[in-house]
Amino acid sequence: MQTLTHGPVLARFGHALSDPTRTEILLSLMQGPGYPAELADRLAVSRQSLSNHLACLRGCGLVVAVPEGRRVRYELADARLGHALADLMAVVLAVDPEHCAAAGQSGCC
Repeated sequence: MQTLTHGPVLARFGHALSDPTRTEILLSLMQGPGYPAELADRLAVSRQSLSNHLACLRGCGLVVAVPEGRRVRYELADARLGHALADLMAVVLAVDPEHCAAAGQSGCC
């Protein structure tokens, strides 16, 4: 196990948020722990896809798997992640899609 701070933490958090499904998983777990089958149904994704995303989030250190008998419960690895997500959702961005397209980065926005 390795403990990361500052830049590497932000990079992993950014990687997790770069995928809409992973973002939705994190937002769902922000409300409380969840089970894979329930999360897959709630997010309308296959269980295989959800499993892959959960593995990525575990690898990034953002969620933890808690065994409960034959089931596994997932939750945010640190309650401060929920606070960080709430703070990010409060940010309002002024987006200029023409700037992205002009810079040759049509997919950046």
